[in-house]
Amino acid sequence: MNGIDTLRPQPKIRRINLDTGRENVVVISRRSRALRPEIFRGFSRVELRRNGKVMLATLIITDDDALVGPDDLGLSEPAFRRFAEPVGSVVTIAPAVSPESLDAVRAKIMGQTFSAVDIGAIVDDLTHYRYSDMEIAAFLISSASFMTNDELIALVGAMARAGTQLKWSNPIIVDKHCIGGIPGNRTSMIVVPIVAAHGLTIPKTSSRAITSPAGTADTMEVLARVDVSVEEMKAVVAACRGCLVWGGHVNLSPADDILISVERPLGLDTREQMVASIISKKLAAGSTHLLIDLPVGPAAKLANTMDAMRLRKLFEFVGDHFGISVEVVVTDGSQPIGNGIGPVLESRDVMAVLANDPAAPADLREKSLRLAAHLLEYDPKLRGGSGYARARELLDSGAALRQMQKMIDAQGPPTCCTDLGNLTFDVTATSDGFVSGIDCLQLNRLARTAGAPIDKGAGIKLFKKIGDRVEQGEPLYRIYAFDQSEHDLAAAGTRTNTAYTIGNEPANREATS
Repeated sequence: MNGIDTLRPQPKIRRINLDTGRENVVVISRRSRALRPEIFRGFSRVELRRNGKVMLATLIITDDDALVGPDDLGLSEPAFRRFAEPVGSVVTIAPAVSPESLDAVRAKIMGQTFSAVDIGAIVDDLTHYRYSDMEIAAFLISSASFMTNDELIALVGAMARAGTQLKWSNPIIVDKHCIGGIPGNRTSMIVVPIVAAHGLTIPKTSSRAITSPAGTADTMEVLARVDVSVEEMKAVVAACRGCLVWGGHVNLSPADDILISVERPLGLDTREQMVASIISKKLAAGSTHLLIDLPVGPAAKLANTMDAMRLRKLFEFVGDHFGISVEVVVTDGSQPIGNGIGPVLESRDVMAVLANDPAAPADLREKSLRLAAHLLEYDPKLRGGSGYARARELLDSGAALRQMQKMIDAQGPPTCCTDLGNLTFDVTATSDGFVSGIDCLQLNRLARTAGAPIDKGAGIKLFKKIGDRVEQGEPLYRIYAFDQSEHDLAAAGTRTNTAYTIGNEPANREATS
């Protein structure tokens, strides 16, 4: 280092009000006195060091000294939070060396297979945010082309070990999971209180929506706090035998959340990645018995029963390896479940079913009872084949509603707005006839365009399902929004595709069994 360099001031941390999602981002001034920006030309990634801490980040150079001064090193909000050093702290920065595990990704792209050591190193680098989005995409695409059973087993194990691993004293810990894609399918919020009211332990961790109008965590957040700590979650389960919380806050399989955030924009959703995502989280959650819901339908993730069979066999294979008893049920995914799409509307459906309201959606009630019946059959004290009757007894008697209220009280009150959107728009039938098809993907898009799940009260209320008779001009569904521009965009979207098909004859409403 020459004499001039030794006189340079050392860069000091500055917090920048910039949400860069999952990525760590560092910003320096092009006129930096602390650094020579030209050194970093050709490097998209840098390495920060202070007090033994090391963090990789993406580098941006700015000409705006109001954003970052010549002596500053700006950290985006995620980077500042993870680096956890105070503003004004002196930090060392250097061009970053790529993680060694990327060599294995490059080899995979060229047709080689991952070893268990390779996958362990990749997952470790993922969970420590050492991969850029481009590098994560490379790993996902290399794995999407082919993945052996050994690679899948190694990936599930590494992902489960990377975060929190919950342990429970009870020998039977039940759980359920739906692979998603069907609007309004909030069965977990009914199944959990039924199963917990019976006496089985069901610590349900759920995700927030990424591309859908609501995840279970988004909908439960209308009723109760879901961002609980691990210790709070354990206390709720001890008191209520169940919970409905956000899995991201308890850090179960953190690599999965990182992978999903890149998978979805790329449209990647292979069987292997889906199984790794679900089983790793259930393994980390301490589940011993798992029920998987596979909806099948023209606009669902699985188009036919053959696709469902292949996925079922993969779930069973991986579950057997890790000692999880996996049961897979194939359900009707031809149309939405319930009457509401969006957190507030879906929570109202859930509470109506639990309260035995005569106006509650019958399809949501029936599907929830059937799924709960499968889980109740895991109770060795329950006579075989009596699961459905027991589930219905717990729902009809109000025991499930009381158990839900107990969990709500234990988790704490909601912290979000629970009002329904005040701007509405009805989509009406263009002709007389019968509803013969509903495009679930389009309804999801419309509800998200209207503001869900960011605006909890945005979404869609359905008036008609497949097989229903409609007359021209009769409302098919109603869109709710808070923001005028989002309302207008959603309304405009219905002019090109209402998501409903009207035919001359009643459709066959027989569900997939």
